[in-house]
Amino acid sequence: MPARPLRRRRGPHRPSAAIGEIVGLDAAAAFEGYYRNPEADAERVRDGRYWSGDLGYRDEAGYFYFAGRGNDRLRVDSENFAAAPVERILARWPVVVMCAVYPVPDPRTGDQVMAALELRDAPGGPGGPGAADGFDPAAFAAFLAAQPDLGTKWAPRFVRIVPAMPLTATGKVDKRPLRRDRWEAGDPVWWRPGRDLAYEPLDAGRAAALRAEFEANGRAVVLRNP
Repeated sequence: MPARPLRRRRGPHRPSAAIGEIVGLDAAAAFEGYYRNPEADAERVRDGRYWSGDLGYRDEAGYFYFAGRGNDRLRVDSENFAAAPVERILARWPVVVMCAVYPVPDPRTGDQVMAALELRDAPGGPGGPGAADGFDPAAFAAFLAAQPDLGTKWAPRFVRIVPAMPLTATGKVDKRPLRRDRWEAGDPVWWRPGRDLAYEPLDAGRAAALRAEFEANGRAVVLRNP
C-alpha cells in the first residue's frame, strides 16, 4: 500500500509506533557513494536498500514526520524516542527563537534529555525575578505541564540558555558542539534534579556532584567520549 505523502500538521500529535530509520527500497542505485570511504558506503547501502540515517515516524492519523538524524535518538529509562517531536513541542513556547534537543549521558545508564534554547530578547527578558539569563523556570515548567502530547520521559533534564544557536554553513542547527559541551558549558544551565518539573540553576558545586555520581557508578568514561 503506498504511503501517504509528507504533509505539515499543526497542533499536538503522537507517534503511533516506534521511531524508525527511513530506508529507500529502490534508491540504492542512485546513491553515488562517498569519496574513498567504503565503510561509509557499506553503512548506507545494505541488502540492496539505501539506509538514509534519518529517523521518521507515523502518527495516529497516518501522517509521516521527520524525526532527526540517527544520533538524535534517545533512550531514557528504557524508552526510545527521537529528538524532533520534543523540539516541536519546545518550539511552541512563545519566548523560544530556536531550540535543539539532544541526548546526554545518565549517571547510571542510558541517556537524559538536554535542550538548548535561544530566547527572544524582549524588554526585560522573558524571565522572572532572579532569572538573569532570561529563562523563567516556573513558566517553562508550567508550559511543559500544559502540553498534552509531551511524553512521560520527554521533559528536558537539562536546559542550556544560548545567546545564539550554533549553525552549520547551510543554516541548520549544529548539535555537535552542544553534545560535546553537555552541561559543562559557559552558558547558563538549569536542571531538574528530581522527577518533578522544578528547574534549578546547575552551579559548579552541583556539576561537580553530578560528575562524582558518574565516577561512583563506573560511568566516568562516557564523559570522556561525548
